[in-house]
Parts: sequence; C-alpha cells; structure tokens
Amino acid sequence: MDVEVRLRRVRRWLWIVVVGLFLSGVTAFPLEIEVRWLLAALDPLAGRFPALVSWIERVHTGLVTADRDYPFLLYGTDWLAFAHLVLAVAFWGPLRDPVRNVWVVQVGMIACAGIVPLALICGPIRDIPWFWTLVDLSFAVGAFPPLWFAYRHIRAVEAAVGSGGAPLAREPRPT
Repeated sequence: MDVEVRLRRVRRWLWIVVVGLFLSGVTAFPLEIEVRWLLAALDPLAGRFPALVSWIERVHTGLVTADRDYPFLLYGTDWLAFAHLVLAVAFWGPLRDPVRNVWVVQVGMIACAGIVPLALICGPIRDIPWFWTLVDLSFAVGAFPPLWFAYRHIRAVEAAVGSGGAPLAREPRPT
C-alpha cells in the first residue's frame, strides 16, 4: 500500500479519536443539565428500564445536591473535561507527523487498556451499577480500535520510509 494512502488512513483513524475526546470533554462541563435532559428523555421508558431510570435519577440528585451543597466536588469533573480536551490536542503531533509521534498513539492505547481495571475495580467500590460500568468500558472499546488501526498503519509507514526518514508533516519544514 502506498505511504500517502496509509498516512491518510492514520489521520482518519486519529480524527475519530480526537473528535471523541473533544466531545467527551465538552459534554463533561454541563453535567447536571445533560443528566436532566437524559432523565426527561428516558421518562417514557421508566417501565421498561426501571434500574436505568433509577440510576439516572440518583445521578441527577447527586449532581444537584453536590452543586448546591458542595460545588467544589463538581470542580473535579471540570478537570476531567479539561483533561479530555488536552488529550485531544496531544493528538495534533501524530496528525502532523505520525512516525515521530507514534508514542502518543501508544499512550492512548495504554490508557484504553487502563480503563478496564479502573472501571472493574473502582466501579463496585463506588457503587456503580454493572450496566453503567459497561458504559464506562465502552470508552475503551470505542477508542482502542481506531488507535490500533492508526498504529498499524504508522508502523507500516515507518517500515516503508525508515524511522530516520524525512518528516511526514503536511507542511515542508525549513532546513
């Protein structure tokens, strides 16, 4: 396969991850409003999915109570949101020069793998229902494949051009 084709595929896979990180970040700021909307949307399904609706009600109550009585707790979710946005920016390096910045993709895959023990250990400690632990695990399931595909293409490009080859950035670099 042509190096340029592989580079386009790398960037396509990485953009999926960047968009996912960005959306995860910006949606972590207005949690109370979003959970309120989710609760309203799930209301017609309360009879079919009582455990889910009960959990979402509990989460909403927790967010409202924390915001009213302990607003500093929600500051932690602000930092979570910011971290997602910073991680999205970190992928600018591999988007520009995938071979030189392959380590960012590797860190992303390691982070995805780390989601699994975190969710499986901390979920029960924090009384997170199993079905919600599966939602948390979906972040790893959703992000790992595009990172893996990008990684495989990066390694193929590296083999084709050599790790000491010319920069693979879109813009020419001054010499």
